[in-house]
Amino acid sequence: MEVAGVTANQLMLTAVIAERGSLRYTPAGLPALDLRLEHESTLEDAGQRRQVKAVLKAVAFGAQAERLAVQALGSLWRFQGFLATPGSAKHPVLHIQNFQQD
Repeated sequence: MEVAGVTANQLMLTAVIAERGSLRYTPAGLPALDLRLEHESTLEDAGQRRQVKAVLKAVAFGAQAERLAVQALGSLWRFQGFLATPGSAKHPVLHIQNFQQD
């Protein structure tokens, strides 16, 4: 959904690469990589400190997939992208558009 010309589906997440599939190629020949990211932090919520953990499936395409394919498991990154729920899946997947060392 667009609100006043601003894209509302943007996510920034600091997480470690917990699992990484093999680099594959789409039928159009575009590199693709499936990942599982894990986040853990302490945040303030309703005036209380709260331990937060999250596990999220992610996918990267093109140059981002090639760059992520060689990064170490357990390494910490700041990921930027958008969420989408593929096909008949029940959970959203982070589509990584950019990432940098945190």
